[in-house]
Amino acid sequence: MKIDIKVENDIKKRIDRLRAEISENNRLYYVESAPVISDYEYDMLMNELIALEKEHPELVTPDSPTQKVGSDLAPAGLRLADADIAARNNEFAQYPHRYPMLSLGNTYDITEVEAFADRALKSLQTSFTYSCELKFDGTAICLTYRNGRLFRALTRGDGAIGDDVTENARHIRNIPQVLKGSGWPEEFEIRGEIYMPYEAFDRLNEERRRDEDQPFANPRNAASGSLKLINPAEVGHRGLECTLYHMLGENLPFQTHEQALNAAAEWGLPVSDKRKICHGISEIEEYINYWDAARKSLPFATDGIVIKINELAYQKELGYTAKFPRWAVAYKFKAEQALTKVLSIDYQVGRTGAVTPVANLEPVLLSGTTVKRATLHNAEQMQQLGIRIGDYVYVEKGGEIIPKITGVELDRREPGTVLPVFPDKCPDCGTPLVRDEGEAKYFCPNEDGCPTQIKGKLVHFISRKAMNVIAGDATVDQLFNLGYVHSPADLYDLDKQKLLTLEGWKERSAQRFLDSLEASKKTGFDHVLFALGIRYVGETTARSLARHFGNIDALMAAERDTLLSVEDIGEVIADSILDWFRQPEHLHEIERLRNAGLKFTMEEENQTSSALEGLTIVITGNFSVSRDEIKSLIAGNGGKNSSSVSGKTSYLLAGEKPGPEKIKKAQNLGVEIIDEARFRAMLAAAGVRHEPGGSGLERENLPAQTEKTPEQPTLF
Repeated sequence: MKIDIKVENDIKKRIDRLRAEISENNRLYYVESAPVISDYEYDMLMNELIALEKEHPELVTPDSPTQKVGSDLAPAGLRLADADIAARNNEFAQYPHRYPMLSLGNTYDITEVEAFADRALKSLQTSFTYSCELKFDGTAICLTYRNGRLFRALTRGDGAIGDDVTENARHIRNIPQVLKGSGWPEEFEIRGEIYMPYEAFDRLNEERRRDEDQPFANPRNAASGSLKLINPAEVGHRGLECTLYHMLGENLPFQTHEQALNAAAEWGLPVSDKRKICHGISEIEEYINYWDAARKSLPFATDGIVIKINELAYQKELGYTAKFPRWAVAYKFKAEQALTKVLSIDYQVGRTGAVTPVANLEPVLLSGTTVKRATLHNAEQMQQLGIRIGDYVYVEKGGEIIPKITGVELDRREPGTVLPVFPDKCPDCGTPLVRDEGEAKYFCPNEDGCPTQIKGKLVHFISRKAMNVIAGDATVDQLFNLGYVHSPADLYDLDKQKLLTLEGWKERSAQRFLDSLEASKKTGFDHVLFALGIRYVGETTARSLARHFGNIDALMAAERDTLLSVEDIGEVIADSILDWFRQPEHLHEIERLRNAGLKFTMEEENQTSSALEGLTIVITGNFSVSRDEIKSLIAGNGGKNSSSVSGKTSYLLAGEKPGPEKIKKAQNLGVEIIDEARFRAMLAAAGVRHEPGGSGLERENLPAQTEKTPEQPTLF
């Protein structure tokens, strides 16, 4: 049956929007350690995208979030947002994982755990056991031991490459530097989770409040941010702990997962003592039900149960999908709830103009913290809940991040409750609100005149991920309220005399602020583009655009089709970019920023070889390293990256799961298609080899740091 063109376009737009939203939340979760939605909400977005892609396989692309593992690697040149993390030039070295670190499929429904067990039984046609373990809510780590000593510690990274945090891992108190006993393999890996116990979390947040730093939202964020601190001694101070749950290596002498973990415990490695071998679904359910209640008394956060086939031979037989093992699944606990009363409802305007209703509540204890406010998301959510001011409501803190209201207890409704009315005008500037087709949220369109949006854009502009100016919300409020700053360009017109009129400002603080403004002029074009605050243009998208167009003028002149040819740019993002550049005030702002000395041209990638001189290469699919690293290799060896296949294309470099359209077009145009092995052979023939985590270009006579990567993928 032929799908109506309008319906097909609507589906594609929804897929593009979901991919953009999921990618942004991946960045916030893995890179920033500052998620803004719960695990459940994230999983629902991902499930919707999976369902749409299953119904419309022709719309699946290799870079879809459904096709790759979430990454904790900051894009090149970017750093984490934690104030304790040093300047951008202090990057962690990166190394390839000997075995890829995959994700786990997860569910909130016990019937899906039963389906997992049935599939395994049907496939294996024999009896087996399960290892059930707590799912620790922290950040993944991979430890390598050589000759009984800790050799290297890598983060998950993008699943193929991880950040080297070995020195930091040495300062985590329960990670042994030297193994006990004997019998350990000459070399093996063991993977697990770095987490922060509640006691250490509370102590850290108390210190941050004393120092007037933003507290961490939950222990998971704190653990992730702490593991990537530049100062290893400070990592030790943070009170991190480790639990290990998966051993890997060549010819390990174990028949079961349980035997491997028992051996690890004998060698002094920290493994959980709360795991259990189960013999069927009834024992699995009993284990899940026990820990769903008992977890509340644990001294650390756990968000579910991991169920694995225990026999290693059967794990190998069941194998893997592109992202998940078929021999393991995670059951996620439902979020903890509390019942409390709605005192009032506020309507907040965000940086992008989105208006969000927020309920003010009678204080209630939930997941270890006191909750006084909770989001209602949007007008539709309020209508679906049927909520009234004065109602008793159920509040969840899913993933222990942002409290939200999930239901109304109608049996507790009292006389005198008031039905809230969602505003039709911006609560800040009075502009009539609008709602785009397909959007759930109402927006204030007065982005350049609404005070809250203006201040939000200024805060975004000076943030560490953007221009990295030493200032925050309070400074922006002062500057805006005094009329000194209305747009980012106004910041560069400030002088010391004006700054000294701000309450609490002295000579030293004024000079530091001016110095950081001057230093921001050295920020690369990709960061400047991100700082402009174009809707849907996050860090990764800004970098893709900057690399593709090279300068702001080429981007401003780009037509819709040209924008759509850029990797990761869909219709929603393309239309947002076009709309932004249509505004005369935005063009004027760019000229002012350009005159202030900001960079609007992408600096050339470092080139130390001409092995690919004169060649135009298009890449498609997945590689043993990130796509950005492949692009850097091309540029660094004199080649030109292009996003679309044409008659001028020299080669189509195809990895795993290449885009069918690019393959077809290359075949039709007679463009030669090469794989990663052929590409690396071309570089090797010119005496150049790749150093993962290094500059990307090294000559043959330098000592190698890479290690052979077996084909066998594995979990975590």
